[in-house]
Amino acid sequence: MNNKASFSRRISFLNARMTSTLSVSLVLFILGIMVLMGFLATNLSRHVKENIGFSIILNESAGERQVHQLQRMLERSDYVKAAQYISKEDALKEVMIELGENPEDVLGVNPMQSSIEVKLKADYANTDSLAVIEKKLRDQVIVSEIMYQKDLIQSVNDNMSRIGLILLALAVVLMIISFALISNTIRLGAYSKRFLIHTMKLVGATPAFIRRPFIVSNIINGIIASVIAMLLLSGCVYYLMTEMENFTTLLSVPMMLLVFLTVLVLGIILSAVSAYWAVNRYIRMDRDDLYYV
Repeated sequence: MNNKASFSRRISFLNARMTSTLSVSLVLFILGIMVLMGFLATNLSRHVKENIGFSIILNESAGERQVHQLQRMLERSDYVKAAQYISKEDALKEVMIELGENPEDVLGVNPMQSSIEVKLKADYANTDSLAVIEKKLRDQVIVSEIMYQKDLIQSVNDNMSRIGLILLALAVVLMIISFALISNTIRLGAYSKRFLIHTMKLVGATPAFIRRPFIVSNIINGIIASVIAMLLLSGCVYYLMTEMENFTTLLSVPMMLLVFLTVLVLGIILSAVSAYWAVNRYIRMDRDDLYYV
């Protein structure tokens, strides 16, 4: 009979611990998704901005040596990611592909001008930086005109800033909710042992001694929950990689490792802090109060 009761208590304890660990792992999984979305949004913003650029239209009198010098100067600049020279002939071929006919047949001459297409680095893809860059380049003798879409660049930067603020607000709210959920889950475990905590206090155990096994136990639970959350995240990422062709351009191994590390650290910290507060509550209570909580 005693063996059956002992076995039943052990099963009940394991079920409670498993439920607690799974609950924490789901919360950490949601937090991990939020962290991953933040990194993906940053990479997407950089990718979009680095595809923004401008065209430097060159004078007809520009010599090959002058063009080469200007291109090399641009490639060495801090603000340029790539600079590609497009000759009049190449520009004409692009127009022919777009229009389906040769403008030279109608006009008798090639109406296109040679140019250098410049792609900016993400940090410089804004209207203020472009205004400074434009002023510098206009001093070049072979530069005829500089063309870029100011409204588009401003719109991209505004939208990216707005998305960043929304994600930050969601992350803060989710962090508060996650902490509350994990705290409640751990508090239930401490609640079931509130009389044991009181007994330990009566025999002279210090608060630190009482808290230690609870904190260590919940840190282990937090690590296990973090591993489960990482596995769930890996499954989601693998699914997205198979369904979205260009998803891998926004993802990298160091980024995933950083997401996993963040989930692990959050699992340990949130579990430890929640256990500390939950046990402290019952340490401070009198015996009579323990019956009414």
